[in-house]
Amino acid sequence: MDDRKPLDAQAVALMVLACAIWAVQPITLKATADYAAPVMQIGLRSLLAAVCVYALIRFRGGRVVLVGRVALAGAFAGLLFSGEFILVGESLKFTSASHVVVFMYTAPIFAALGLHWKIPSERLAAMQWAGIGLAAFGIGVAFLGRGESVPGADMSRRLMGDALALAAGLCWGMTTVLIRTTVLARVPAAHTLFYQLAVAGIALTMAAAASGQAAVHLAWPLVGNIAFQALVVSFFSFLVWFWLLTKYKASQLGVFSFMTPMMGVVLGVVLLGEPLTQEFMLGAAGVLCGIMMVTACPWLRQKAGRSAATRPA
Repeated sequence: MDDRKPLDAQAVALMVLACAIWAVQPITLKATADYAAPVMQIGLRSLLAAVCVYALIRFRGGRVVLVGRVALAGAFAGLLFSGEFILVGESLKFTSASHVVVFMYTAPIFAALGLHWKIPSERLAAMQWAGIGLAAFGIGVAFLGRGESVPGADMSRRLMGDALALAAGLCWGMTTVLIRTTVLARVPAAHTLFYQLAVAGIALTMAAAASGQAAVHLAWPLVGNIAFQALVVSFFSFLVWFWLLTKYKASQLGVFSFMTPMMGVVLGVVLLGEPLTQEFMLGAAGVLCGIMMVTACPWLRQKAGRSAATRPA
């Protein structure tokens, strides 16, 4: 029996905080890109956060398995996690942080599609298919509707950046599918997070070195951002998210995380002065509404089922 409870004031407050942290993540990476490439920053933050998570596991008396099926599945999850953030880092070179956060958060769409084929209980309902169709339409509008004022070369760069951010969302969605459908589903969340962070830290720093992006110009903004990314984003917010998943309804939490891309767009405009075209705003609205339809449907079906069960004959 599922003993997870509906969202209460504590869960809502923590979700607002987590969404704000996730929304500001690409903003701070882009703001400090002159000091170190985003890929290098994410690699360093992942290594630092992995050390923190490992220390927490050991403090709790746990032991991370480093061989066997669990470790292999964890390594694959880490590689997908690495691919996601390599793509995020590269996308920030070409497009705005506002665009990145919207396209990156298409992950629930890809996760829903993957789980549809892998888990019978996760079959998509008609409303979810409609949401996927709406999100696909929104992506098309946001990609192609740039407006006449955008020069051809600039449009090409933004299109490349948006495509990379969308691919990052695909990697994130496939990471969710992997965790849900392998032995990782039975592993404590902190252990899975350690695998992701440790593999990503190694892979991303190696990728940065191989691509000539390993240069680091030490300055307080960079040091502060890496500390923020490691301790607040990768350690604190992810552990809060996993804790919430153990206590509250996942479908309701998924709907609430809909705030993140909306916050990201607002923060990109306010903090970085990024421009927004009408076409992108229309496309983003379609994407976000589609994501909400996909993630809200299980909760609505569950609520309808409870209402039917309690209705007098």
